[in-house]
Amino acid sequence: MTATASIHAARRARLAASLGADGIALVPTAPERTRNRDSEFLYRHDSYFHYLTGFTEPNAWLVLTGDCRSTLFCAPKDLEREIWNGYRLGPEAAPAALGVDEAFSVDELGTRLPRLLENRDAVWYPFATHAGLETQVDGWLAQVRARLRMGALCPEQQRDLCGPLDEMRLVKDAHELATMRRAAQISAEAHVRAMQTSARLLREGRDVREYHLDAELLHAFRTGGSQAPAYNSIVAAGANACVLHYHADAAPVRAGELVLIDAGCELDGYASDITRTFPADGRFTGPQRALYDLVLASQAAAVAATKAGNRFNDAHDATVRVLSQGLLDLGLLRADAVGSVDDVVEQRAYFPFYMHRTGHWLGMDVHDCGSYVEPSETATVTERRDPLTGETVKSRPSRILRPGMVTTIEPGLYVRPGEGVPEEFWNIGIRIEDDAVVTEDGCELITRGVPVEGGEIEALMRG
Repeated sequence: MTATASIHAARRARLAASLGADGIALVPTAPERTRNRDSEFLYRHDSYFHYLTGFTEPNAWLVLTGDCRSTLFCAPKDLEREIWNGYRLGPEAAPAALGVDEAFSVDELGTRLPRLLENRDAVWYPFATHAGLETQVDGWLAQVRARLRMGALCPEQQRDLCGPLDEMRLVKDAHELATMRRAAQISAEAHVRAMQTSARLLREGRDVREYHLDAELLHAFRTGGSQAPAYNSIVAAGANACVLHYHADAAPVRAGELVLIDAGCELDGYASDITRTFPADGRFTGPQRALYDLVLASQAAAVAATKAGNRFNDAHDATVRVLSQGLLDLGLLRADAVGSVDDVVEQRAYFPFYMHRTGHWLGMDVHDCGSYVEPSETATVTERRDPLTGETVKSRPSRILRPGMVTTIEPGLYVRPGEGVPEEFWNIGIRIEDDAVVTEDGCELITRGVPVEGGEIEALMRG
């Protein structure tokens, strides 16, 4: 068994221990999806399935029992189809390659699975992740019930496999962190390339569009060995940066305006996620730099709050306080209208300029799985009235950070034209995002291969 296969086998063993002696888990991979006519989207495996198998082919299932016996169902060898669609591992080679106990053709899934479900007390599968999966399970259980007169027992419980798997995936092992560091390095190089290209083309008097910079990102991702972007890249020039999920399009990139790029590659199943905001021609204006430095200061406060033993929400709270004070200092909020910084925070008066959270889990998925509530404190519920909506919000204590968790830290400010908003700040959107590995005494920012200080960005773009 290879070292990588041993990692996946160990994960299966950990999961099996949580199923109960007579439990059984069903984990399908993602289906192929048609783009149009007879063309498919670039295939991407299911994250849960890949986490447990390392297998990247479509049309496959993993069945795992509480005694840690693993069965893979996969596409059979078919030399004619392999001429058209590429190599298949096949069930004969799968046990040795993947470390599973046995493997069968996926064509046998419907006949073998009811027998595997017999005499089990609980069937586990990921809820609400695969359309139609519940119906398939019901069909297999119906076949088991048809054998009750013959002495078979049917599972009486259906349990959500996302719970134990999410807890496992939340804390990354050394193998995962090494992959994520490499993905972060590739993505940082891509951001550097886009920054320098923007300034160079504008110096040359060229027409620059958002898609030109997007092309630089894609080039760097693939050159670095990444399989694909981890998500749709955001390349937003000028006022477009105030649209949070704007996609790279054809808008012009102009000297004197900012460009916000939120982009990261996926490498071997793991995502990176970086945002940088930079002056298109390499030089900040005064108002741009004032807002940029404020966002950067808020990120520094969030970074300081990200360490083992602190809460997940601590970073957001630190960010909000710095941004709120800065909005008062710069005149985007007026103290005679909104009060002190405590009032701004309590009343969420900052919300028109900062409307998202400061981070999210990162891993196999860019918005990775894992509860944001501390599991030991789910019974502790507090109620508060939202000052903006008037609704009563119930909340629970946020997650206590542990070494090996990975989160993004991504404060921002988005200033649209509006009454009372100083005109020099109109249409400026800024976000700064880094990927942070939680450590015992702080966090490791694995995406700082691309500069973040304003002066360093300007120096890079002059090069």
